[in-house]
Amino acid sequence: MATEIKMPALSPTMEEGTLAKWLVKVGDQVQSGDILAEIETDKATMEFEAVDEGTIASIAVEEGAEGVKVGTVIAMLAEEGEDVEDAAKAARKADAPKSETKQETEDRKEAVAEQKSAPAPASTSAPAPSGERIIASPLAKRIAADKGLDLSAIKGSGPHGRIIKADVESAKPGAAAPKAAASEAAPAASTPAAKVPDFGIPYEAEKLNNVRKTIARRLTEAKQTIPHIYLTVDVQLDKLLKLRGELNAALEPQGVKLSVNDLLIKALAKALVAVPKCNVSFAGEELRKFSRADISVAVAAPSGLITPIVVDAGNKSVSAISKEMKELGGKAREGKLQPHEYQGGTASLSNLGMFGIKQFEAVINPPQGMILAVGAGEQRPHVVDGALAIASVMSATGSFDHRAIDGADGAELMKVFKELVEAPLGLVA
Repeated sequence: MATEIKMPALSPTMEEGTLAKWLVKVGDQVQSGDILAEIETDKATMEFEAVDEGTIASIAVEEGAEGVKVGTVIAMLAEEGEDVEDAAKAARKADAPKSETKQETEDRKEAVAEQKSAPAPASTSAPAPSGERIIASPLAKRIAADKGLDLSAIKGSGPHGRIIKADVESAKPGAAAPKAAASEAAPAASTPAAKVPDFGIPYEAEKLNNVRKTIARRLTEAKQTIPHIYLTVDVQLDKLLKLRGELNAALEPQGVKLSVNDLLIKALAKALVAVPKCNVSFAGEELRKFSRADISVAVAAPSGLITPIVVDAGNKSVSAISKEMKELGGKAREGKLQPHEYQGGTASLSNLGMFGIKQFEAVINPPQGMILAVGAGEQRPHVVDGALAIASVMSATGSFDHRAIDGADGAELMKVFKELVEAPLGLVA
């Protein structure tokens, strides 16, 4: 018997995805563990492995298809010894449209009658006073409104308890609803998104991928719902840069080359452990206090920004952080990160110093409570040991969720971070 290959849920939040590319074709033999397709989720493009072995009998969803719901049959797999053509026929038969039941035909006729008699289409459902959704045909809703009947008091005899015309016509007058309640139950009309004018300027439209859509949604949500507070410190880097050079010379035989960012990840993690009031997350009715510091690090990938996580960075050596970041960064740029490698984190770090950016304010990555934005290290006039001198200085700005973190606690974290970077031996102790 042919086996259905369904759209998988490649992350806990995935509801649909884009079938980016098929790596097999009809007639191919596959073994368990073979890569069947590349699927674009709301976070990354991931490989989909075969669970069973057999022959690809048919492909139901072509590559490039967007919005494919989790659980949708995307292909059929013929088992060993099964005729591939028979399996393909079975798949086509299963996909063939089924004839309507008598009740479905009646409901469809009611909907058509409603569309002809009403100036605008009505919603197919309405909320009950208790908040429970009511399923009713358009014609049944119109008749109920004309008679002043409360649909929540009527038991539906249609499929899945749907209220149809016959149910409303046979309803007793006692089912009448107060006019005020009926008014409150009326659904508000949805307003279509306004078309953005181009003012006659030539342009090329590029359709958003799932990752970019998710970035837009999450950042909009963050700026609209999280009260940000921003705190900036100037940090002297000379001792850190000197230590980095010495460590790289010692680690060269191992093929390890530390970046400034690797040391900053360690510094942020140790600062969060030292100031636990900032290693928190606002979660509605509760404040979550984390016992370890997992640092999400912003990485620019072709599909958009993604934040792979260095788990328990405070207890890892800087060489281990360096190796892990190189691996995670490479996978991020190739779109090969697994969900556990980018979902979670207790705080984030974003470094735009390599682009010459002096200072910026980053948007918090919900549900985290803070993000550290790091600018470029540059030669500046700076007071060193009570005298004006030229020093390597960078500006670091912390964005804090003011619902969870008070300004004084955020300031304490920035102070500890500055001290760790300016006296960096604590990072390797």
